[in-house]
Amino acid sequence: MLSVLRVHLPSDIPIVGCELTPYVLLRRPDKTDTTDDVPESAPLDGHFLRYKWYRIQSDRKVAVCSVHPSEQATLQCLGCVKAKIPVAKSYHCSPKCFSDAWQHHRVLHDRAASAVNENGNEEEEIFGRFNSSGSGVINASLTGSASSTSLTNGSTPLYPAAVTQRSGGETWFEVGRSKTYTPTADDIGHVLKFECVVIDAEMKLPVGHPNTILTSRVIPAPSPSPRRLIPVSGVDMMGHLDSDGRISTSGTFTVLSYNILSDSYASNELYSYCPSWALSWPYRRQNSLREIVGYRADIVCLQEVQSDHFEEFFAPELDKHGYQALYKRKTNEVYNGNIHTIDGCATFFRRDRFSHVKKYEVEFNKAAQSLTEVAVQTTQKKAALNRLVKDNVALIVVLEAKFSNHGADNPGKRQLLCVANTHLNVQQELKDVKIWQVHTLLKGLEKIAASADIPMLVCGDFNSIPGSAPHSLLAMGKVDPLHPDLLVDPLAILRPHSKLTHQLPLVSAYSSFARGVGLGLEQQRRRMDPTTNEPLFTNCTRDFIGTLDYIFYTADSLTVESLLELLDEDSLRKDTALPSPEWSSDHIALLAEFRCMPRPRR
Repeated sequence: MLSVLRVHLPSDIPIVGCELTPYVLLRRPDKTDTTDDVPESAPLDGHFLRYKWYRIQSDRKVAVCSVHPSEQATLQCLGCVKAKIPVAKSYHCSPKCFSDAWQHHRVLHDRAASAVNENGNEEEEIFGRFNSSGSGVINASLTGSASSTSLTNGSTPLYPAAVTQRSGGETWFEVGRSKTYTPTADDIGHVLKFECVVIDAEMKLPVGHPNTILTSRVIPAPSPSPRRLIPVSGVDMMGHLDSDGRISTSGTFTVLSYNILSDSYASNELYSYCPSWALSWPYRRQNSLREIVGYRADIVCLQEVQSDHFEEFFAPELDKHGYQALYKRKTNEVYNGNIHTIDGCATFFRRDRFSHVKKYEVEFNKAAQSLTEVAVQTTQKKAALNRLVKDNVALIVVLEAKFSNHGADNPGKRQLLCVANTHLNVQQELKDVKIWQVHTLLKGLEKIAASADIPMLVCGDFNSIPGSAPHSLLAMGKVDPLHPDLLVDPLAILRPHSKLTHQLPLVSAYSSFARGVGLGLEQQRRRMDPTTNEPLFTNCTRDFIGTLDYIFYTADSLTVESLLELLDEDSLRKDTALPSPEWSSDHIALLAEFRCMPRPRR
């Protein structure tokens, strides 16, 4: 007979908006084990599985800390209540928690005051303390509701809500009848119960006892302060990027570049400082998607996108928001794990703004094979391939704009755009490999530029800090022959050094913060390295903080209108590295708004 051997959840802490999918191990009648579902529509040996989810609501109200959402709140900022700030943001678990978060928290007050209190009176901050029983000023959203007439979750159709049990000061509300369940705002502060039981298909009655799991209390999804788009062209268009609409005008477009941190690299050992629930893929994928969609970029370049996550999540989810998707998986000559979890580069573009013209794929492994055939001695070929073959790739896409900023003298000219998206080798000791990969990519882009008069963008995680030889080659068009990175060249593939050049007029978009004029630039300049004109960091872990990610553009055909503001250490909160509950990658997103420059007639 069909039986349930084991039931458990991948994460102990449920988060609003993040799907919960229990692991259910079954034993078939033939004594083999499986994790496949056995629905009522396809019973096995006359039996199927029935699932139910319950919300356990206690008469004792509980609020959760806005900074540490897995902790119960003991303090509430009544200034937030008075300013009508979302009440969930007003709770803190201790005086130290509130004090440490004050610099970040006061921004909420400042924004509320500027939006609501136009009389200019300064808000008086008053803090309320919960008593030991947890009572006090309670977030209304935590109380739940027994008056809901219908519910839906997972793939289950609508059905009436039911109070199934009340005992010992607790009420159990049935909230789902599918294997998966996505917590809602009504679940915040409450424990969920999952129940799985074998049902006799003919009698429709349970066989044996149900298997159950209790979760921790549901917590709200942490929400970082929105990052603003800062103008660098002198036009005052500062504002928040959100789902209400894009700031870009008809003649401009926005480009996002973001290494989202592949799940295969996000180990608890490497990122031990990040809570395990915030490091889990079910949470990070939803949090990353919210962030990406919130930027509403016209073109999105993502790195470290696993093949299965692209096919099963990002492509279909971003399709709902009007994006067409293109993908290039890394090659797998070095990687020996599950082929479906190999990561790669994904480029998305809004169908209402661009159409796809052409796609090029760059496999550096193939380039390494060609190089060793002609430039490496036979006795060194195996060692050369071992050094050069690292599975890195680049995805190059040519798009045609569906908008135009051409004048009346060029009314029908097509506006093409070439976008390169890459993720280069991470090993810091292989400086020659990084330089060679950048040089190979640039030579490929030069061929495209020679065949068409086309603006270019080069985006990605280059795993190279500002001032390194790869960065110099990209930003300056050449590498100083005395650059220390050139000393690492055991295969002599970088010689003569005079060949390390290119003719593309590439400029780093974020260097515009150093040159631009406009509101808010002084604050951004403090987050820049004045010697390189690059951000102080785009990657921030406990072991490393520095810039590895860039958006380069051809300065003879594009101008930067505005840039997504940079994060600083205060934005990340005290003693916090990435990833964190608020930011789900160890990298930060870069976003630039561009305008195509009119080309002179030839």
